[in-house]
Amino acid sequence: MGRGITGTLGDHAEQLAHEFLLEQGLRPVARNFRSRGGEIDLIMLDDRCLAFIEVRYRGSSGFVKPVVTVDYHKQRKIIRTAAMFTARNHRFSDLAMRFDVVALEGADRPAINWIRDAFRPNDSTL
Repeated sequence: MGRGITGTLGDHAEQLAHEFLLEQGLRPVARNFRSRGGEIDLIMLDDRCLAFIEVRYRGSSGFVKPVVTVDYHKQRKIIRTAAMFTARNHRFSDLAMRFDVVALEGADRPAINWIRDAFRPNDSTL
């Protein structure tokens, strides 16, 4: 069964974000990491920092900016999934970590807005 139009657009947006981040000097670690609690679109190294990256796409920003859609609930899921990733991949445990959002807006040639350190874990009871 196919992913449909939304899946295809999401895959394309993730690919554009991935290419953009490679151009910025980040190195890929994982794509679409899944655990029982959620999924992280991109995991990349930025020097000695492990970046967990949520990619958001909107063809038009008429209603809601894509970055705004990463609400508190989504942030909690990403943080928990990142904890699972690091628990399974001990070689990254000594690195600093951050949570980024890459927001793409526009249909033909989307504008890319990379927000480093977009949110932080503020709940020690993950």
